[in-house]
Amino acid sequence: MVVTQYCNQRFQKQRDLYQFLLQCQRCLSEEKSSQLISLTFEIHSVDPLAIFNELAATNQLNFYFEKQETGKNYFAHPQRTAIAAIDSVVHFHSKGPQRFTQIKRFIQSTLSRIVVAGDLNSLFTGPTFFCNFTFQATSLHTVDSAFPGATCFLPKWQIACHNQTCTVVNNLILECTTHLPSTVDILWQTLQHIQAIQYNCFAPSMQHLELLSKQDVAPTNTFKQSVESALQSIQANVFNKIVLAHAVDVWSPLPFHSAYSLNNLRRLYPDCYVFSVNNGRGQSFVGASPERLVCVQNRQLVTDALAGSAPRGQTVREDAVQAQALLNSEKDNYEHQIVVDFITRQLTSLGLTPELSPLRLLQLSNIQHLHTPIRAMVPASVHLLDILAELHPTPAVAGMPREVTCEEICRYESFERSLYAAPIGWINHRGDGEFAVGIRSALIDGCRARLFAGAGIVAGSDPERELLEVQLKLQALLAALV
Repeated sequence: MVVTQYCNQRFQKQRDLYQFLLQCQRCLSEEKSSQLISLTFEIHSVDPLAIFNELAATNQLNFYFEKQETGKNYFAHPQRTAIAAIDSVVHFHSKGPQRFTQIKRFIQSTLSRIVVAGDLNSLFTGPTFFCNFTFQATSLHTVDSAFPGATCFLPKWQIACHNQTCTVVNNLILECTTHLPSTVDILWQTLQHIQAIQYNCFAPSMQHLELLSKQDVAPTNTFKQSVESALQSIQANVFNKIVLAHAVDVWSPLPFHSAYSLNNLRRLYPDCYVFSVNNGRGQSFVGASPERLVCVQNRQLVTDALAGSAPRGQTVREDAVQAQALLNSEKDNYEHQIVVDFITRQLTSLGLTPELSPLRLLQLSNIQHLHTPIRAMVPASVHLLDILAELHPTPAVAGMPREVTCEEICRYESFERSLYAAPIGWINHRGDGEFAVGIRSALIDGCRARLFAGAGIVAGSDPERELLEVQLKLQALLAALV
């Protein structure tokens, strides 16, 4: 059982903070020589991305996650939720089939030995853990492996804006030998600095943008050949759906800038999850995903079945024709229903009772998808990571049967998917959390960016159309990278 120690203590002045930490330090002994502490401060409105841009270093574990809501709002979220996690105070890596369970145990163990204090009334207060998982449980292409199978960390600094409330969380390890006056001075000065950071214009050089815009991201004939081969396997009943991804490397005369790219992504794709994950070795995984894997808040769950796609039209009339064609498409509806049935079955196996909303369209700036929101109440005995382990990977990013298609994907794709099409998100000390699926994404490594996009292949898929869909997704991503 997880027992977290909470203190009803607020810090209006630096002296209040000093006195609290002094009291904590006096409780230490030879048997317990250190204490993990989480301090929350409510601040005025800030832009977490501007703070992320200024404070996040490439040799640290860093994380950024933002979603703007535009009315399709199941949990009364605000118009904008953004959270930046900078550096780590504790972290854990894992791989293999038990990685979700191991990360859950790490979180529970950490929470059992932490003291939480400060303003704790909003969602992003107290300790929040930031997690990312690779598509495959174990890396298959060691040379290309930028990320371990699973990473979870508790950040040193967390800056969040949610429901018109902005908070800063500082997590630290207090020891008997900690020099409190200097520690409190640095902490308080950093807090003041965070509040002084202004919105950044994020303006890259025009030369940089012009050179990038000329790069070719068209999928190669190899992808089309893979689609044709997959269709033969479907006809032979090896599987009934598979999602094939394509990766394209682009090069820049200047190093890519994660924060600038994130700013472009949130501006161009406001209905998507905008994210960045840094591995602490200078590589970042960034993207704008339309797909929520799971969100749990106050024991209420919502997940998305998202499969079946079509481009947006150039005119209102053309757009309406494309939308209606997608809704009437037998092939796309079949592909979508595979995902709906899978999610429903997996949630039911955990003892949940899924409730399906009517089929609708999720319309983004350049593409539209068939979309079925699914809700359920979560029993107290079921952890968010238990749900994640059952859902990942869904047929929307892998195929069906899942085990067969995951093996086939390794045969068709010569590159490491890394975090592409995998869970990226957060879990707080209350058990609430949210994970997106890492699609429409890129792995940034200095002047190189590897762009990922994929398409679902079922009986009736047209190789040429799937090729165009992947190219559309790649071009949309390239337009945002700087």
